[in-house]
Amino acid sequence: MTDIYEDIRKGEKGALVSIAAYLILSAFKLVCGYLFASSALLADGFNNLTDIVASLAVLIGLRISRKPPDSDHTYGHFRAETVAALMASFIMALVGIQVIVEAVRSLFEGAKATPQLWSAGVALVCAVAMMGVYIYNKRLAERINNHALMAAAKDNFSDAIVSVGAAVGIVGAQFGLPWIDSAAAIGVGLLIIKTAWDIFRDSTYRLTDGFDEDKLLDLRSTIARTPGVEGIKDLKARVHGNHVLVDVVVEVNARMTVMEGHEISDSIEERMSKLHNIMHVQVHVEPKDEHSMISPS
Repeated sequence: MTDIYEDIRKGEKGALVSIAAYLILSAFKLVCGYLFASSALLADGFNNLTDIVASLAVLIGLRISRKPPDSDHTYGHFRAETVAALMASFIMALVGIQVIVEAVRSLFEGAKATPQLWSAGVALVCAVAMMGVYIYNKRLAERINNHALMAAAKDNFSDAIVSVGAAVGIVGAQFGLPWIDSAAAIGVGLLIIKTAWDIFRDSTYRLTDGFDEDKLLDLRSTIARTPGVEGIKDLKARVHGNHVLVDVVVEVNARMTVMEGHEISDSIEERMSKLHNIMHVQVHVEPKDEHSMISPS
C-alpha cells in the first residue's frame, strides 16, 4: 500500500502545479487585458480563476484518498479521487456553457474597441505555458494511473485551447472581423463541454462499479491458467481509485486438502499482482462437482 499512497502524493504535486500556473497566468492575463483593452484576454483570465476551483477540488480529493482505511472505510478512501474528477467535470461544463453564452451575447452587441495586437501575443504565450502544464500532468497521471489528475490535465488542455481561441479572436478584430472571436469562442466552449462529458461519463462508470469486459476476460484467462484451477464459477472486478479490486470463485479438485486450496489462492494472488498489478484479490475456493457434467438420465 505504500507505493499507492506515494503515487497519490505525486498526483498532489501535479494538482499544485496546476493551481500555481492558474494563479500566475490569470493575474498576467487580467493585467494585460486591462492594459491592452482586450475583453477576450480578460475573459480568459477570469476563466482561469474559475479553473483554480476545479484544481482545488482535485487536490482535496487526492488528499482525502490518501487517508488510511478506518472503521467506516475498510477499503480506504481511494474513490475520493474519482469523486474529485466528477466535481471537476461539473466545473468544466459550467465554464464551457459560460464561454458559449458570452460568445453568443457578443454577436448581438454593438462594435467594440479593437484590442491591441500585443494581447494576442500574451494569449499565445499563456497557451504554450498551459500546454506545458498539460503535458506534465498527463504524463504523470499515466505513470501513476491517477484518474483525478488526468481530469485536471484535460482541464489544462481545454484552457490552452481557450487561450488560442482568444488569440484568434484578437487577431480577427485587427482585420475588422469581430465575429471570428465569437465563432472561435463557441468552438472552444463546445470542446470544453465535450471534455467535461468524457470525464463525467468515465467517473460515473467507475463509481457505479463498471469494468471493461475485455480486461475482465484477460483476468479470467490468467486465473484459468493457474495450476490447480479447474473452473471459474464467478468473477467480478471494480475500480477503486487508482487500483482494481477482484472477487473470484474458483473450482478445484474436491479431494484437495485445505492447505492445497490455500496454496492455489496464494498462486492466483501472486499471478494477478505480477501480470496485472492487482494487489487486492478475494479468492473463494469451491470443490468441483464431479457429476456436474453428467446429464441426468
